[in-house]
Amino acid sequence: MGRILQFSDVHFGREHVHACRAALDYAHATPADLVLITGDITQKGYPDEFREAGEWIRAMPAPVFVTVGNHDVPYWDVAARLFWPWRAFEEATGHPAHDHEFKSDAVMVRGVTTARGWQARLNWSKGVIDLNQTRRAAEALRNAPVGALRILACHHPLIEMIGAPMTGEVKRGDAAALIFAEAGVDLVMTGHIHVPFALPIDLSDRCSYAVGCGTLSHRERGAPPSFNQIDWDAHEIVVTALAWIDGAFTPRQTWRLPRRQDTRHAETAPDPAVPGALEAAGA
Repeated sequence: MGRILQFSDVHFGREHVHACRAALDYAHATPADLVLITGDITQKGYPDEFREAGEWIRAMPAPVFVTVGNHDVPYWDVAARLFWPWRAFEEATGHPAHDHEFKSDAVMVRGVTTARGWQARLNWSKGVIDLNQTRRAAEALRNAPVGALRILACHHPLIEMIGAPMTGEVKRGDAAALIFAEAGVDLVMTGHIHVPFALPIDLSDRCSYAVGCGTLSHRERGAPPSFNQIDWDAHEIVVTALAWIDGAFTPRQTWRLPRRQDTRHAETAPDPAVPGALEAAGA
């Protein structure tokens, strides 16, 4: 019924050149509803890194959806970090840093920014999520087309994966995860950790899942470069991590996730274009 290819943490400047080229070839050879890239497209936010990242992204088959990561800020430019941290990202990719959205009959994706140019703690690589932006994204996804897979895309995992090589430590992450679960979001898709995973979010009906993507860089953390392929039908979501082994991408891990059943009907589903439709439908 549908397919998404998820790439993350390419870190141009430290990218794995052969894996990046092979990932691009795979994307062109494998028809998909969307190519999703979940942040850290550069290593230090240098202009040449953004240029190379932008060229790689534009070479992907459309449609493409890109979110920002904590490495996608000008690393040494203090003024840019403070006042316009995402300008270079937006110019290089052509994608907005905030309130980004993609919608088709098969899938709807909404982006939320968890990275910051700076924050009031020593480790600026950790995540922060704004609950107002979270509620806007949740409301939009609640009103996705009937039957569409509903996805929240951000860079940092909102909940921590036990045994992961690093943490996201997202401020207000648990609260945001609950909001998305109660809105019926199917997948929260992220990067940052550099290893793939898929697990239920232990909130609400436990039919929302956290899906993490590996890296296409040399910044490996105990796992080879990889990316995710997500296939779904009306009843199941299958997440396959394809790893770079012996010079080729090979399926290495697979997760089968029961899909939440959408009980709405097209004739009664809330129409977000009509003021008050959500309340009238009793949602």
